[in-house]
Amino acid sequence: MTAAVQSRDVDLQGALGKARTATPADLTLTVRDRRFGRNRKPGRWWLAGDPVASNWYNALSLTFPRGETFFIESVKAFREGVPPRLEAEIRDFIKQEINHTREHLAFNRAAEELGYHTAAIDARLAADLEETKDRPPIANLAATMALEHFTAILALELLRTPAHLKDGEEQTANLWRWHSIEEIEHKGVAYDTWLHATRDWSRWERWKVKSLLMLLVTREFIGERWKDTLELLAQDGLTGWRVKARLAAFLLVRPGLVSRIFPLWVGYFLPGFHPWNHDDRALIAEAEARLGTED
Repeated sequence: MTAAVQSRDVDLQGALGKARTATPADLTLTVRDRRFGRNRKPGRWWLAGDPVASNWYNALSLTFPRGETFFIESVKAFREGVPPRLEAEIRDFIKQEINHTREHLAFNRAAEELGYHTAAIDARLAADLEETKDRPPIANLAATMALEHFTAILALELLRTPAHLKDGEEQTANLWRWHSIEEIEHKGVAYDTWLHATRDWSRWERWKVKSLLMLLVTREFIGERWKDTLELLAQDGLTGWRVKARLAAFLLVRPGLVSRIFPLWVGYFLPGFHPWNHDDRALIAEAEARLGTED
């Protein structure tokens, strides 16, 4: 490690007080300004012709424009006085999230053009986010940190198990791969901002708040996405207990996206947790090489 890198790392550790960051000192956040689906719109059931799989990801996408704006504002509220390295990472985090918002807005518009009515889902999300304006900013940062971990481990699973998107339409699948790469890459930004913001807290207080918010976020995130997916499926004429069973099997059995991330979710509650305790940059490089440059 060079003297310059060591110095940056020491500066960040000092700014975080009692807490320690595991973010690699030589980490680079790359803003990949990509566009997807402009020359070919996604089909209605774009993932292997499967309405359940397609609408699960459609439901996720509907949350991203408003959700990522919330993430940006929550982190920006605490960037004053952070060390230069973290300040630079926050800037790149914001740029990445703005690009994600743009691309998912385009994807969501394409879904609407296919006949999906998404206004009710968006209105519910807007109402939920409106309630956060009355919460202390540190609570919103803790929620952002939890959601960023959630999206990062979902992204990790998508990249380490290519079968999840293998039979998807190429440009739409690449949208999710691109988004996953950057979610993993910036997975420590909200967490390190939290460590800086709570640098005078005890370890117990920090753990208690972040754990409580993760439990609340998990219940809300999974529950709302379940309802949103069923609402989109109903618009395809698919309702009833068999459809619910298919969705549960998709999430928990095969391919089991949610069950497969469970160990990583549990890790959030363990002493000494940090998103970068697992260095996933090799996976990022591998996925980026597969993604290529053309859309």
